[in-house]
Amino acid sequence: MTGTAAALDGKRAVVTGTASGIGEAIARAFLSAGARVLAVDLPQSNVGDVYADHAGAVPMAQDITEAAAPDAIAARASEALGGLDILVNNAGIAHGGSIETTTDALWDRVMGVNVTAMFKITRAALPLLKESGAGRIINLGSIMSDMGGPELFVYGTSKHAVAGMTKSMAVDLGRYGITANYLQPGAVVTALSAPFFEDEAFRTYWVEKAPVGRLGVPTDVAAAALFLAGDDAGFISGVGLNVDGGAIVKF
Repeated sequence: MTGTAAALDGKRAVVTGTASGIGEAIARAFLSAGARVLAVDLPQSNVGDVYADHAGAVPMAQDITEAAAPDAIAARASEALGGLDILVNNAGIAHGGSIETTTDALWDRVMGVNVTAMFKITRAALPLLKESGAGRIINLGSIMSDMGGPELFVYGTSKHAVAGMTKSMAVDLGRYGITANYLQPGAVVTALSAPFFEDEAFRTYWVEKAPVGRLGVPTDVAAAALFLAGDDAGFISGVGLNVDGGAIVKF
């Protein structure tokens, strides 16, 4: 078994959506495990300030939905890291609404960030991941990758798409030594989700829904990502790993 402290020693990773929340927790876990990380987030996120304390991080201010973004990210990984071993497509957005209230613009926005950008960044990164010989792709799904939720029509659709896309990646890319898996976080408290949990009924529902009896935190998801990124997970591919305290299996 690989020791956690050096589990990713010398590895090169790209993580999107790293200025806060789950993305930041994953990036910092990778850095602590010995990896160098290209930390990508929106220009207005001040991602450079977030990683000013870590020499192993290479911040990149980039909107992933821009047409030039996939090639720019791959080029920066090649230039700054010398290659790529791990790609974590973490960036995503969530908007409420039913099928009746979901506009074309909202559909395009959510699918563009959560699905299309993920596909295009992965495609652009493939030459580098192939060169690695043991590439790892980790996509961020959700427990909504397996279920539906009220007023979450386009978000739930996008996360089901992440599950299907990742399984297809696993089938197509295994021949190159690349694994592809997706994480399925449940009720995880981040800066973005915290306002929802201020609703006592909402918070209580999710605490009681999880058999472990608590809400998740970003480091819970980061620990799962760290495992999937390491050598010990080399025979795991096409899997959705629930990080939800057991919520999805409880009535």
